[in-house]
Amino acid sequence: MSEYKSDIEIAQSTEIQPIAQVAEKIGLTADDLEFYGKYKAKVDYSKVADQPDRAKLILVTAITPTPAGEGKTTTVVGLGDALNRIGKKTILALREPSLGPVFGVKGGAAGGGYAQVIPMEDINLHFTGDFHAIGAANNLLAAMIDNHIFQGNALGIDCRRITWKRCVDMNDRQLRNIVCGIGSRVNGVPREDGYDITVASEIMAILCLSKSISDLKEKLGDIIVGYTRQEEPVTARMLNAQGAMAALLKDAVKPNLVQTLEHNPALIHGGPFANIAHGCNSVMATKYAMKLADYVVTEAGFGADLGAEKFFDIKCRKAGLRPSAVVIVATVKALKMHGGVPKTELSGKNTQALERGLPNLLKHIENVTKVYGLPAVVAINKFSGDDGEELDLIEEKCRDLGVKVALSDVWGHGGAGGEELAREVVRLAEEGENHFEFLYPDSMPIREKIGTIVREVYGGDGADFTAGAAKEIARLEKLGFGNLPVCMAKTQYSLSDDPAKLGRPEGFRVTIRSVRVSAGAGFIVALTGDIMTMPGLPKVPSAEKIDIDPDGRITGLF
Repeated sequence: MSEYKSDIEIAQSTEIQPIAQVAEKIGLTADDLEFYGKYKAKVDYSKVADQPDRAKLILVTAITPTPAGEGKTTTVVGLGDALNRIGKKTILALREPSLGPVFGVKGGAAGGGYAQVIPMEDINLHFTGDFHAIGAANNLLAAMIDNHIFQGNALGIDCRRITWKRCVDMNDRQLRNIVCGIGSRVNGVPREDGYDITVASEIMAILCLSKSISDLKEKLGDIIVGYTRQEEPVTARMLNAQGAMAALLKDAVKPNLVQTLEHNPALIHGGPFANIAHGCNSVMATKYAMKLADYVVTEAGFGADLGAEKFFDIKCRKAGLRPSAVVIVATVKALKMHGGVPKTELSGKNTQALERGLPNLLKHIENVTKVYGLPAVVAINKFSGDDGEELDLIEEKCRDLGVKVALSDVWGHGGAGGEELAREVVRLAEEGENHFEFLYPDSMPIREKIGTIVREVYGGDGADFTAGAAKEIARLEKLGFGNLPVCMAKTQYSLSDDPAKLGRPEGFRVTIRSVRVSAGAGFIVALTGDIMTMPGLPKVPSAEKIDIDPDGRITGLF
């Protein structure tokens, strides 16, 4: 393994097993699978829904992300392989990658090195078509809204108060704000509109929080698409759209089964972003895995302030899940960046910068152990240049909080490089003190929920609300949505709402510029800073490096 290979070269050089053989390891037969070629299949959650949950659920989260990279998904995959190596029947439950990051700057989400899920090219490009189905259902609803208005607008929809946008799974800033319906009368009613990226669509959130196709259809009907001239909400059910939308999602609702490089099972399903949505894979995939395995390892997007908070307060609350332990991923280089070192100067020993950056990690540990009452371990994603004194410093600071540190070398050695981490995870899950509780009760007013998240999870002094946000909160509570959890849309690059504030900022306040309800998904979205639901491509997008040869072999994907 000393010869350097890119992620895609490692994946393409690994012999992949027929997915039916992988399924046998968790007691599934060919009759339990819907095959998408030889190496991918869908499973039907309804067939196991009545079985009890038996697995211990392990969440992998991370410090506040930096351009240096942390390797959260790589750690998830390597940990799953390591748990299987030490005799724990383990299934991974992961998110599907969006084409936006794949072609943009972040890259795919299939892990890295010798800790990947395969076929990685398929997973990162189209996969089984779930995201296309979600986009089709989203845009069908958009078309039915405008058609209803064109055909006479019997519901009295106010064209200035339509909240439902179209979507596409691509970073395309040009579509953030558009004018549609122009031209002759037969082209529709002219109005302003816009696009979200598919992973920000409420339908993505609904699919990931649904427990069955019937539950999915019910939630789709609850979507609020806009308001009447009398400011009454208009739902998808009032447009009779939920049945056709659910029909488009009949296959997408089923989790996808693939394998790791070590041929262990992984369920990959759904992929809402954590900075603008709730950042977790589907409830159905997680619950399916929990009925068949001893351990289920899952992830939540970005750091513990975003993905983990939403995993606990939204996904666990709605699905009745109780995590057994949490892994917090960090790297020495990323912590130095939080200590103020530029990416170009991260090589070499710098304990002073590391000490300045460590409070970021410590805050995420406190979030998991003190705010949510869960046992945790810190996984240091190992790099060859890591200094022993720096590693000792991390271990000392974490020990002060009662948390152990495990070195993880899964990128270079797969499951074998994660056995230390796996054994600590098992110890915590089976022996650790678990006092898991939600951050806030359902009954807490929306303003107080947001303020509690800012103070307890971000470490800020509180939240400020624009006049528009305050007015919308009052209206939503009057409409009966005050008991819903809050999904914060915030930059992933800082504990605050200012991406320039690295480390563990203090004395800040978070400004809530707008608030909206995702009534189908069942949460309130609070938008902060300049967060956008349609990202743009960078100056040099990753798409420029991706190619395919005459034999169909893809290159440059990572």
